[in-house]
Amino acid sequence: MIFTETSHILVETNKPLAFDSPDHLVPWGTANDNSKNYRFNQKIYQIYYDYPKPLKVLDIGCSGGGFVKDCLDDGCFAIGLEGSDYSKKFRRAEWATIPNNLFTCDVTENFDVLIETEGQKEPVKFDLVTSWELMEHIADEKIEVVAANIKKHLSPHGLWIMSIATVDDIVNGVNLHQTVQPREWWVKKLESLGFYQLDNFVTFFNTQFVRGGNKYSGPASRSFHLVVSATPEHAPKAPPTGIRDKMFDAWLGSKSQKALKRWVLGASRKYS
Repeated sequence: MIFTETSHILVETNKPLAFDSPDHLVPWGTANDNSKNYRFNQKIYQIYYDYPKPLKVLDIGCSGGGFVKDCLDDGCFAIGLEGSDYSKKFRRAEWATIPNNLFTCDVTENFDVLIETEGQKEPVKFDLVTSWELMEHIADEKIEVVAANIKKHLSPHGLWIMSIATVDDIVNGVNLHQTVQPREWWVKKLESLGFYQLDNFVTFFNTQFVRGGNKYSGPASRSFHLVVSATPEHAPKAPPTGIRDKMFDAWLGSKSQKALKRWVLGASRKYS
């Protein structure tokens, strides 16, 4: 893939909005979230250190686009897809700063990410696809289409990394989580669709994901993480981690670290 000054990104789809989804009808996460965790980025760059640059990243269900912005700032080729146009309409979060890299798209319908240069279109194969607490928002009968879309856009060495919540999420009487199932169900479901769990990568990330788990989504979400590949034989190797890295990962995002941050910086505030 060659991206020049005359190139631009296209997302071709017959359904640019998930207009019939609960998340578009009752905006909540799409109206509030803007998750990022630079420690996750550091670990990704370790994994792909010897691979061609720039690293190509697709974040599905990108909400405010914070993770995509961090990737772009680091020199990656990164785009985000979001089913609702709430953040786009209100230029919320990074939709105001990187509008050419964030797109609305219903990922439960067929879509194609392309680079167009002087009238020539080239499909993009991504090294990394992420979906942070997206899959539970997808109805069971539509999961197969989402998986097929991701497989189509994933390089042979690519990884799909996700967090998935396992409880209902009721907002204004509407359950935003359309598929509430335990981890074992999701592992089997994804295997049936050609994606295989790489447990050693979950160990490598050591709680340091963009969302999910007790640290970054809270215990109420009962969420977990999966790292999967459609072609495990071509997947990168999980780098070794030393005791210092393990201790730092345990500290970062812990209750003690968060308490110290509040004590030093004060409580976070939102300004209108």
